Amino acid sequence: MEATGAATPHRTRHDVVVVGARCAGAATAMLLARQGHDVALVDRARLPSDTLSTHGFSRGGVVQLRRWGLLEAVLESGAPPVREVSFHLGEEIVRKKVKHRAGVDLLVAPRRHVLDQILVAAAVRAGAHLLTGVNVRGVRRDAAGRVVGVEAHDAYGTQLELDGHTVVGADGVRSRIARSVGAPVVHARPSPSATQYAYYSGLDGDGFEFHFGDRLFPGVFRTHAGEACVFVCSPAVAAGARGGSGREAAFDDLVARGAPGLAWRLRRARRTSPVRGTSGLPNHVRRAWGAGWALVGDAGYHRDPITGHGITDAFRDAELLARALDRALRGDEGEPAALATYESQRDVLLAPVFDATCALVRYPPVDEFVMHQKRASEAMDHEAEFLAALPALPAARAVAA
Repeated sequence: MEATGAATPHRTRHDVVVVGARCAGAATAMLLARQGHDVALVDRARLPSDTLSTHGFSRGGVVQLRRWGLLEAVLESGAPPVREVSFHLGEEIVRKKVKHRAGVDLLVAPRRHVLDQILVAAAVRAGAHLLTGVNVRGVRRDAAGRVVGVEAHDAYGTQLELDGHTVVGADGVRSRIARSVGAPVVHARPSPSATQYAYYSGLDGDGFEFHFGDRLFPGVFRTHAGEACVFVCSPAVAAGARGGSGREAAFDDLVARGAPGLAWRLRRARRTSPVRGTSGLPNHVRRAWGAGWALVGDAGYHRDPITGHGITDAFRDAELLARALDRALRGDEGEPAALATYESQRDVLLAPVFDATCALVRYPPVDEFVMHQKRASEAMDHEAEFLAALPALPAARAVAA
């Protein structure tokens, strides 16, 4: 459903208003709606659409898709199941099968315009109200200062007010909701890294690949339509700020320096997209909640993409928040206690990968870089076990008045 001046009321009331319909927001809305809550899911984009992302999953993200009943839909969309990961250090190649652990034996890297649409469709099937093409300007507060909704306008200029017991900011690293509520950054570290990527068809090989170069970290994620997402992480100063063909030449140079064998293989493949990327993304943690509001996904916590954990972060925190809000909305637990539990669980679970990420973006010598990668991988495996052990969320049930 797209919001239009004719079809959308000027003012609507919901249990929860979720701003941002990508991984974190769509998953949060889906899980809340499945539990019987009235949820509005709002995004300024016209979906489906792509977004900046290298979209490779760690095991925990696959665990969540399986638990939510969406893994089959992702695989049926054409995202290939990945059952081997290779690690390349100079001439040495170590290949590892994806073991059956935490209930899954594969990894996956679906394109975001496909994945996000699967999540949004699941949210709508569960009963969430989807409004796209809607630009949220900020939150609304009552006389006591509690957030009670958002102000927005649609593509036709119609002014909208969406009231909710809770407003969830799932609108990304530059979250307008986080700014509007004044959510402070409680922990931050330097972020001197850059990530660039492009898509290729006809690239030989199989599975995910990680190449360890001197202060360079190229890799490959296999995705839809037989294509591969080829990325390279580097110090921001090495990535430069060139555009157009200059950017593509710089990308080729970084891959060649970090993984000569991969660069040779890419010359036999065909690049099917421009080079995209970003640099200097923050490594920071925001306060996750306040009176009438909560943050989830990149809006509340962001770390450099070098550890490839953003989607799993979003899925993990979406469920932790949905569980907390369900308890608060039903009156099983006070809102402050429920949301404080969400924040403390999030902070404990994010810490190991956050610390490893901050070590990796300093691009230490290769042996130390590999050690931090192993630390991150071990933390991700522990997190996947935690997620697999969570009890299933209940099906939709009546909400207490």
